[in-house]
Amino acid sequence: MYKVCVDDFAFKKRHSYGTIMVDIETHRIIDLLDSRDKEPVTQWLKSFPNLKVVSRDGSHTYSSAISEAHPNAIQISDRFHLLKNLSEAVEKYMLRLFPARLEIPATEINRSPEMQALLDTRNRAQRIRFTKEKYREGFSVSEIALIMHASISTIGRYLAIKDEDIPKDTKSARERQHNEAINKMDQKIATVRKLHEQGCSIEEIIRVTGYIRNTITRYLSKDCSNVNGHYDCRRPGKLQPYEKEILELRSKGMTYTKITEILRKKGYDGSVDALRVFMQKEREHQKRAETENREHKEYIARKWMVQLIYRDIEKVKGITQKQYEAVIKKYPILGNAYQMLHQFHALVFSKKVDELESWISETEKMDIAEVKSYLTGLRKDLVAVKNSIIYPYNNGLAEGSVNKLKIVKRIMYGRNSFELLKSKTLLLESLH
Repeated sequence: MYKVCVDDFAFKKRHSYGTIMVDIETHRIIDLLDSRDKEPVTQWLKSFPNLKVVSRDGSHTYSSAISEAHPNAIQISDRFHLLKNLSEAVEKYMLRLFPARLEIPATEINRSPEMQALLDTRNRAQRIRFTKEKYREGFSVSEIALIMHASISTIGRYLAIKDEDIPKDTKSARERQHNEAINKMDQKIATVRKLHEQGCSIEEIIRVTGYIRNTITRYLSKDCSNVNGHYDCRRPGKLQPYEKEILELRSKGMTYTKITEILRKKGYDGSVDALRVFMQKEREHQKRAETENREHKEYIARKWMVQLIYRDIEKVKGITQKQYEAVIKKYPILGNAYQMLHQFHALVFSKKVDELESWISETEKMDIAEVKSYLTGLRKDLVAVKNSIIYPYNNGLAEGSVNKLKIVKRIMYGRNSFELLKSKTLLLESLH
């Protein structure tokens, strides 16, 4: 036996761990150890004098133990963990730096008068103002009636109402709650900053306010916002796949009940009331967009951008190619991060080990703290990382064998000693 892979496994997660060894050539579990600490692992590895190649994850403990037990053995860092750890570093960076929703110019703005009427008229006051606005633009009473799916007499009544008699818009409960939350946040931020200006240390501010250190650090940051990043960020629901169709059908005057019947034939299993709530939220979203800025905007949830770290855009349901391009145009650092990930993925499987150093140097220039931390670890284990590019071996066999081990544990309901677990596992391996 010359080529093996080693990995840890849990007896009890976050409490006690062991180590498993698998023969790369026969794919069989060779031995188990009831520890993953350096000294026991070193002595254990010395009991296998013929080892020439050892595949492992990025663990410093295993690296040191292998170097001490077999100084001349070729160590190979697992490719999966290299890619996984870099992806997680980029994800942490995105979660730290970017808000829960990313604002971009709207990719699809063209709306029919009927659609605009639907979105602009969530209450009677707005319907009256919309009617007057269209009338001033030169639309006839009958044309306005068709757009709004109202009777001519109703449009006539709206036009007869004087501007000063139009009812005032009232804020929704959600808007009132949001404003209250902003006021409370302003008070918290002001309190923390006042204490800091008076010379109080962070520890003293913690004692006075009861806030945790991370919260205080955030309040003292110049980039701190009093608006919750998740506000007005629409979460995907049962109606999301049918959003455009709903707006189109509703703008044509179709009733909620009829729309629900159409959607049910396409797989929708929600209620009519959910459809009404959806339309109400759509109108509120449109109103806020128009109030904040006449320029049409849309928001992309950060989680869709995070998913792009791990999968192709065709497999991410919450973002289109046009939206992705708009995000990258506004936030070019994201595009650089994705490009860096794709380059490393290609490099790992390219066998072009000479390009690794230049990739590390270029990536360090991006000055992303989380990625630089990853690169520091990469440099410390550079020989094993280069070997992962040169050689075809990886830790997949060990990962699969750990799953076998878990099955054996579950068969015994976890009520087994290490010696029994080891004996049963090795016996099962010898039968195949």
